[in-house]
Amino acid sequence: MKLEDQYNKQKKLVVLGGGLSGVGAAILGNTKGMNVFLSDSGEISEQSRKELNEYNIPFEEGKHTLDKILGADEVVKSPGIPNTVPLIVEVLKNNIPLISEIEFAARYTNAKTICITGSNGKTTTSTLLYHILKSAGLNVGLAGNVGTSFAKQVAEEQHDLYVLELSSFQLEAMTEFRADYAVMLNITPDHLDRYAYQMQNYVDAKMKILNNQTVDNCFIYWANDPLIVREIEKIKPLSHLIPFAQAKAEGICAYQKDAHIYIHANNSTFRMKKDQLSLQGTHNLYNSMAAGLVSKLLDISDESLRQSLTDFQGVPHRLEKVATVRGVLYVNDSKATNVNSCWYALQSMKSKVVLIMGGTDKGNDYKEIEHLIKEKVRALILLGKDNRALHEFFDGKVPLIFDADNMAMAVNIAYDVAEKGDVVLLSPCCASFDLFKNYEDRGDQFKECVRKL
Repeated sequence: MKLEDQYNKQKKLVVLGGGLSGVGAAILGNTKGMNVFLSDSGEISEQSRKELNEYNIPFEEGKHTLDKILGADEVVKSPGIPNTVPLIVEVLKNNIPLISEIEFAARYTNAKTICITGSNGKTTTSTLLYHILKSAGLNVGLAGNVGTSFAKQVAEEQHDLYVLELSSFQLEAMTEFRADYAVMLNITPDHLDRYAYQMQNYVDAKMKILNNQTVDNCFIYWANDPLIVREIEKIKPLSHLIPFAQAKAEGICAYQKDAHIYIHANNSTFRMKKDQLSLQGTHNLYNSMAAGLVSKLLDISDESLRQSLTDFQGVPHRLEKVATVRGVLYVNDSKATNVNSCWYALQSMKSKVVLIMGGTDKGNDYKEIEHLIKEKVRALILLGKDNRALHEFFDGKVPLIFDADNMAMAVNIAYDVAEKGDVVLLSPCCASFDLFKNYEDRGDQFKECVRKL
């Protein structure tokens, strides 16, 4: 028996959280011969329970048994659990190593990793890049904040390459993990309630994507973001810096010019008309540039890249056209859980907008979208349990403001006030947990209500 196998047989692994990442980590630990126990303070889904039982992994739900957890040799925690909760404080106080599912899974694969983060656009960029690489015939997995669990794929599948969408929550716990290719799309205020309302704490979490990168690795980043540029100057990463930007300039590897995008990588130039891209809108232009840059660094042919950028279907709940009713277009942008995402959505609208927004406020500053709302929004429909912060900011700035405490009510109000040629846009700026299970549930309810009109 190998030394590693002997150690694993004796190792007590505790996994906190019974969602996709937690169950995936538990399955991987189990396949490596560890003594695994999973604990969730809430209710575990039927699917998670089924998977845990298939692998005979013991678990508990609705509670945390402290003695069992503190008996661990290592703890893997769900990204949704902040380090400030009493249980995690206790784990750290007892000097028990605490890591993320991503860190844990990376130990057991030699596959190359492409790690994508940013306050906005990371799901679109990750799924687009996965589509490009898979269409080109590469053996690639999609995981992290999108797709299935990274750890579960490492346990059950064999990929040569992984596209990992990483949130700040997942990056917080990065210590030894190293991204072969790291992509930083942007940094704008988000999740500030998690970071003691200190923007720098959030920035620090995001920049952990650079942890442990060497001269053999690449860091692809949006060069027009002053926060990213400032942090690069501070950190002075060892990795190969590959910037993309709005316009051509010295050292910029991807940009737009004369109705085209240009990508310079590996001593070649890729050129494509902007109007041929399947993803339209300024923000999607940048997402396409980032995905295109990584693709060319991986030697994807121009023909294959062009085809994939043309036929990509997009991401559900991100500027998703639902239906046109009485000459009014209904658009589902439920994934817009921060102000900057809503800015991109409004900025792409050419018609007057009836905007449905609201939910769990994460310390939002609405000044960023104030001018767009004044210019484009006919009516605001505030969908949330507590709309006081939104009223305080927007009252008097929009002709019509309504409150709604469920999706059907919000859609019916929108139907009444929208005029022919308008867009009814669900772009909430906020998290969904006050009235919905998650942003997908919010978007699905919106689509269902629209289809009943």
